[in-house]
Amino acid sequence: MAYLLKGKIAVVTGASSGIGRAIAIELARSGVKVVLASRDEQRLNKVHNKIREIGGESAVVKTDVADELQCKELIRQTISQFGGLDILINNAGISMRANFLDVDLKVLKRLVDTNFWGSVYCTKYALPHIVENKGSIVAISSVSGVTPLPGRTGYVASKHALDGFMGTIRVENLHTGIHVMVVHPGFTTSNIRNVALNKLGLPQAETPLDESKLMPAEEVARRVVHGIAKRKHTINLTLQGKFAIWLYRHAPKTAERLIFNSMKKEVGAPF
Repeated sequence: MAYLLKGKIAVVTGASSGIGRAIAIELARSGVKVVLASRDEQRLNKVHNKIREIGGESAVVKTDVADELQCKELIRQTISQFGGLDILINNAGISMRANFLDVDLKVLKRLVDTNFWGSVYCTKYALPHIVENKGSIVAISSVSGVTPLPGRTGYVASKHALDGFMGTIRVENLHTGIHVMVVHPGFTTSNIRNVALNKLGLPQAETPLDESKLMPAEEVARRVVHGIAKRKHTINLTLQGKFAIWLYRHAPKTAERLIFNSMKKEVGAPF
């Protein structure tokens, strides 16, 4: 199915590592021209070089999605370099690990500015071009965009907001021909936990999970690209993630107890 995307033009935010990097490379393998965006230009250049090695085409635009003007410039440069835009992947995001009772509120603001407002800004400036080409807008949310997750109040709030925003964009555009897809990954191999912010807003440096047991970012990317080609509505990933979403919707009190008991077993759990 991915061959259907050949020749399309995509923007991927948070493309320097993890799921964003994997999606950018998978899109390039499918013949998509990819604009790579993140704050880390050095890492973006490495992804750009990897895409060139596999015969793909990409461009690098250093972008902090928490800055509206930088998001506007990202879309402007995409149109300038490639002449259009068919796919927007709102992937840029950061996480946290701290009990709400202890956390500095600046941490929550930083998460919402990046995870939610970054997607709003990019979508605002990309939408006219996506509508023109009847393209796709994709949000990489989280299972936590549906369920609670203790120790991650800012992350969960930003992902719930993202889910609501994207769902409403979809309904507003029921008759414009665009495709809106929300992806809910479960725990995935990524550096997001290493750079997750602690209660003071500093990177926690180490992941509390066994990364070898998590879904690889490359598998997430394959499913996302396939979902774009098939114009899917929603993708829920990992068996554990699917079960958590189903249980929370059907038996929320039971789900809350299970989530709490599972997360309190984390190494260094903050609650």
